[in-house]
Amino acid sequence: MDTIVVAGAQPGPGLWKVSKGDHVLWVLGTLSPLPEKMQWRADEVAERIAQSQVVLRAPGIALKADVGFFGQLALLPSLVGVRNNPDDRKLDEVVPAELYARWKPLKERYLGRGGKVEKWRPMFAAEELYKAAIRKNGMTVGAGAINDKIEEIAKRAKIKPTPVAVVIGIDKPRDAIKEFKKSSLDDLDCFAKTLDRIETDLGTMKQRANAWATGDLDALRALPYTDQYTACVQAIQRTGALREAGDLDKRIEQAWLDAATKMLDANASSVALLPMGRVIGKDSYLAKMQALGYAVTAPDEMDTASPDSH
Repeated sequence: MDTIVVAGAQPGPGLWKVSKGDHVLWVLGTLSPLPEKMQWRADEVAERIAQSQVVLRAPGIALKADVGFFGQLALLPSLVGVRNNPDDRKLDEVVPAELYARWKPLKERYLGRGGKVEKWRPMFAAEELYKAAIRKNGMTVGAGAINDKIEEIAKRAKIKPTPVAVVIGIDKPRDAIKEFKKSSLDDLDCFAKTLDRIETDLGTMKQRANAWATGDLDALRALPYTDQYTACVQAIQRTGALREAGDLDKRIEQAWLDAATKMLDANASSVALLPMGRVIGKDSYLAKMQALGYAVTAPDEMDTASPDSH
């Protein structure tokens, strides 16, 4: 039986508590995709933010190019067609026949018969297909709604959320764009893994989305957190400015751990956002914090007799 995605007001998961002495960091595990028609009741996180001094955004990558406003305008024409395959090649010319045979029925099902996407690089075509499949299964891509809610709550509390990002500088952005447009991407693994997820994982994604919405921690722990994004990021990382960036996964992890421990040590109460796959499991960021000597308590492990656990 097909899984029905939940709708209406939902509590979401509880917050993980990371503590040392009388200082506490409250961590919200975010997730994508989530139910499209869910309204998140963010009462607990709103209460924690109101009591906190700092809010830490989810970690990521930031590209920095030394261009002003007019420099950005000058770059716009060179961005046209950046998603397209070099030399106007079509998708069926750059993707192995067996992969294209899997792509075609999925494309017709979720994107229709339009030909624009057939000109795109495999990675971008796969991402467009993935987003369409998610939407047609009653879910939303990305944690945008959750992030927007957190920003709104933080603004009410007069807190400006602190970003955590590995910053990668681009000295000559126009040249970098030209190089990218001419170069081939090693993105077939990204393409194949995205097709895998659409073909086999949509049911699990719905279950995971429902588990987040309803706060079912047992299900969140039991369902696997595999996705295609590592393969896709690696494809981009092997080109241009990112080629010299090193292991981005490790750098992002270290940037978050540095920011979280510094924030926790300096403030009595803090709140942080972190993808759920980085919250749960023996290799999670929170497991790394536990190894550093911080106490980590899951929402369903809280001592309900303790006033700080409410």
